[in-house]
Amino acid sequence: MDSTTLSDGAASGVAEDIPAESARRQRTRARLLDAAFDVFAEQGVRAASVETIAEAAGFTRGAFYSNFSSKEELFFALMEREKTMRLEQLNTGVAQFLAPLVGPDGAGLDDDDVLQTITHILELQSDDRRWWLVQAEFQLMALRDHTIAADYLRYHDEFFSDLTEIVVAALDSARRRFTIDPEEAVRVIAELCASGEARAVLAGDERTFTERLSESVPAILLALTERV
Repeated sequence: MDSTTLSDGAASGVAEDIPAESARRQRTRARLLDAAFDVFAEQGVRAASVETIAEAAGFTRGAFYSNFSSKEELFFALMEREKTMRLEQLNTGVAQFLAPLVGPDGAGLDDDDVLQTITHILELQSDDRRWWLVQAEFQLMALRDHTIAADYLRYHDEFFSDLTEIVVAALDSARRRFTIDPEEAVRVIAELCASGEARAVLAGDERTFTERLSESVPAILLALTERV
C-alpha cells in the first residue's frame, strides 16, 4: 500500500469523524436545551442551577460547559430555537392557507378571507404556556442586569425584523399593506399575544391560544392594514 493510499484513507476517516462528532454535539445540546426548558419552567430561570440542568439531561457539569459558557448563553440558545420554530410555523401557515388563495402572482382578498386565513395560521402556532412563563422571567432578569440586556434586546430586534419580513410579504401577496410602520404594527400584534398569554396564565384560562385570540388578533391586523 503506497503513501497516497494511506493519506487518502486517513483523510477519509477524518472527514467521516467530523459529521459524527457534530451530530453527537448537536444531540447533546438538544438534550441540554430540553432539560433546561423543563427545569426553568419548574424552578425558575434564576433558581435553576447548571448542575440541575446537566443532571436532568443525563450529563455532567463538564458536558454543560463544553457546550455553553453560562446559563444565560443556554437561555439565548433556547430563545433562538423558539424563534426558529415560530417563524417556521408562520411560513408553513402562509404556504398552507394563504398561498392557495392568492396564487403565485398574488390576488386581493376580501375581509372575511383575511380573517379566516389569519385564524387558520394562528392554529399552527405553539401553545406551550411554559415558554411564556420562562421568557417573562428572563425578560425581568434582562431588565435588572445590563450585562445581558443588550443581547436580549438584540435578539428581540432580530426576531421582529424577521417576523415583519414574513408578514409584509404575506400581506403583499394578498394586495394589502400596513397603514403604520410595518415593524411597529407587528410589535403591537405580538404584544397583544404576549399579554393574552400572561393573562391566561394568571387567570388559569384553559382555552387554547387560537380560541382566546382568534377574534382579536385577526381584527387588529385587519384594522392596521388597507387594500392596495
